[in-house]
Amino acid sequence: MKKAKTETPNTAGLDLFGAKGITLTPDAVWKMYERGMLFNSNINLNETVRVNENFFIGKQWEGVISNGLPTPVFNILKRVALFTVASITSDNIKVNATPLAATPATEELATPVRIVNEELDSLTEHLNISSLMREYARNAAVDGDGCTYTYWDPDAETGQQAKGKIVTEILENTQVFFGNPNDRLVQNQPYILISKREIVGHTKRKAKANGIETWDLIQPDSSDTYLDDVKQTDDKVTVLLLLWRDEETGHIWGCESTRTSLVREAWDLKLSRYPITWLNWDYVQDCYHGQAMITGLIPNQIFINKTYAMSMLSLMTTAFPKIVYDKTRVSKWDNRIGAAIGINGGDVNNVARIIDPATISPQISQFIELAVNQTEESLGATSVALGDTRPDNTSAIIALQRAASTPSELTKQNLYKSIEDLYRIYIDFMGSYYGKRFVDVDTPQQVEQAFQFIGQQSPSEVPLPFDFSVLKKIPMAMRLDVGASSYYSEIASIQTLDNLLKMGRISTTQYLERIPDGYIPARRELVQEMKQQEAAQMQAQQAMQGVQDPGNAPVAAPEEKPDIPTGGGYSALQRKVNATGTTEGMV
Repeated sequence: MKKAKTETPNTAGLDLFGAKGITLTPDAVWKMYERGMLFNSNINLNETVRVNENFFIGKQWEGVISNGLPTPVFNILKRVALFTVASITSDNIKVNATPLAATPATEELATPVRIVNEELDSLTEHLNISSLMREYARNAAVDGDGCTYTYWDPDAETGQQAKGKIVTEILENTQVFFGNPNDRLVQNQPYILISKREIVGHTKRKAKANGIETWDLIQPDSSDTYLDDVKQTDDKVTVLLLLWRDEETGHIWGCESTRTSLVREAWDLKLSRYPITWLNWDYVQDCYHGQAMITGLIPNQIFINKTYAMSMLSLMTTAFPKIVYDKTRVSKWDNRIGAAIGINGGDVNNVARIIDPATISPQISQFIELAVNQTEESLGATSVALGDTRPDNTSAIIALQRAASTPSELTKQNLYKSIEDLYRIYIDFMGSYYGKRFVDVDTPQQVEQAFQFIGQQSPSEVPLPFDFSVLKKIPMAMRLDVGASSYYSEIASIQTLDNLLKMGRISTTQYLERIPDGYIPARRELVQEMKQQEAAQMQAQQAMQGVQDPGNAPVAAPEEKPDIPTGGGYSALQRKVNATGTTEGMV
């Protein structure tokens, strides 16, 4: 069992060569940063990312001395990369949280789970997760890795007394350093270091506000500190955010520092998971950095560009006809249209002749086209998938498009797993930082009765405070519904509900309660109104049945038989009635 939270962090996990922990000083944090930079340098990460980015944006002759050679750019890498990224991020993201099946009293968790799902939908909309995921996957395709970092903004307005919101941003893979660079799993890391370039004045003010006495020691980076001289400026400083797991409590702690001074002392993030997600485009064994899609295609792009350049040079020098003339007869040749050229006697047939232009081998164009097609098809960007084929046969087109998407299917599944990790982090933040907030819940029965007493219709939902810290005590299993399969499931579900409603197997209220959100506006209000109408109709029917059905009517007391008067002429009838109690057979 883990101990209670302490005010001082346990830094044993930061000491990779011992178990006593280390003192968090600027020098200690900077040494971790240098260790991470050394690993990246050994695998040539920074240069690989720089070259990949240049080739992706079209700077494909960077640093090449052309010596008069044309420098054409036929950027097939960007088309293929963007096509692949778009194909794996084209589906909307839908996340559903459900309690674990083994959780006792699961029905009591219906309201918390619904509130969490609504909040996750709200975060998806406000944080524009779909756009973030496109940039996330693009960085993985071009640089090799994609990374998201989530933090808490405590000053953000929410319209309630409780302030603060969750913020997610994209980081470059050259900014993130794992404590164990041989393991790509984020939550297994002893620590994670994030490097950022911030303005010196802003960093000083932040350090001073955090009570750091050495804030005045923060200075701009020197030339030996920042490796990229092209982006070197005099007003920026490298700020390092160190995240590590306290081995006693399991909480994530953080510390901010520059090379010369701390920016923020160690603090408890109150999280059980690192607020970072990591996506490799293609795994590299024994390394947390992955292989980018662009890296393996650069030689193909260079071949295509060079072949085009040499073909263009050959066309410019030999593709036009040449005129050879006898200079002893014609001192100067006139190329003006319709101009006459005079000669000094002799046969004009021997004065000049035209040399036909040289022809380029057709194999060159065939090889260029073959290289382009093979490069695109190897990544699933076939002519069918790119929309360059005429759809004469619908079934064949669908089959070919499905086959074309197969090479990127594993990457797509890795992306979905990474998105699932991101939403787990969101739930972690909710339980730690949201506190008590007003949320819309179904109207309690007591409130409905109060509205009925005053003769008004109760709303379907009312705002009530909900303590999000309860999420720390509820084990949740995340089920991620993403992509075409979820669309198909929704459509199939709606069609099934429609059929059941047409057959009369379910009521309209049951239909509305089960239809997915977003298809009918104000669905819950409509369900509430339908229930009230059904209740009123039920009461009216019961009242009518009580009048029409004697079996359901109250039993009345038996009426006494009226006395039959006796008199002359009716004595026999009267005696028969008195004896038998009936007139049957006599009247």
